[in-house]
Amino acid sequence: MTRLTIRHETRYSYEKPVSFGAHRLLVRPRDSHAVRILDASLAFTPQGSTRWMYDALGNSVCWLHPEGEAASLSIVSQLTLERYPAPITWAQIEDPHTATPIVYDPADRTVLAPFIEPAAADYTGELLAWLRGRLARGDEPALALLMRLNSAVHDEFDYAPRVEEGTQSPGDTARMRRGACRDFAWLLVEAARRLGFAARFVTGYLHAPDETLRGAGATHAWCQVFLPGLGWTDLDPTNGLVESADLIPVAVSRTPEAAAPINGAIFGDPGRSHLAVEVQVRLADAGAKAAA
Repeated sequence: MTRLTIRHETRYSYEKPVSFGAHRLLVRPRDSHAVRILDASLAFTPQGSTRWMYDALGNSVCWLHPEGEAASLSIVSQLTLERYPAPITWAQIEDPHTATPIVYDPADRTVLAPFIEPAAADYTGELLAWLRGRLARGDEPALALLMRLNSAVHDEFDYAPRVEEGTQSPGDTARMRRGACRDFAWLLVEAARRLGFAARFVTGYLHAPDETLRGAGATHAWCQVFLPGLGWTDLDPTNGLVESADLIPVAVSRTPEAAAPINGAIFGDPGRSHLAVEVQVRLADAGAKAAA
């Protein structure tokens, strides 16, 4: 078990005061056997009201309604949590020597159907060409294939973080061999779907105890694939990680847009605007106690 503190600050600055519509926040993980939240707080200016709910995918959503007009919006989420590692094991998987197509139980397939169908177009065939070039053999075990694709993105692509919002198409990422963590995650999600796997986009935080991991200092993104006998399995192509305790998932979705950590509207002419995001993930004081 690892106890961590997470501070996630987002600040929007505007040249002119604006008023605010509702903002959808995905900043708090859901308690599970892998993540236990000990303490959580949310601070924001200008003042406003909040309402919490779970969405259709079980994500913990906060609806923030800032009041009045202001030339900036600041949102600070602070968490103390325990992360329980779940190292990958070579457990027996139904039909373990099937890479394509993977065989899902009919009951599971009904639930997984939206995550099996590709969501991104590949008009130029760049993604399919990259994927076909990495299919080695027809009887490769599913988990081995996914781990190899995960490593291929990490080894072959240049990591290029960017502040601008939005995600590249998987085809563009395959063509340029370059992108941010969300681009790599989206490429792997769509590649897995084209092989018949159920895959979803994940956003959250990365604990980087040393400088070898890429994506620290901001929100992180990776891929989850559903495997019989293993369930939803984390694959982080940015760092070549599989089921790592350094990954702290917050939200899952079918597409990257639906998993944006903060999404909302403003009204008025803001003039020039600036977005700053800072995330700190650190080991917590061993003496920290759980909140009552």
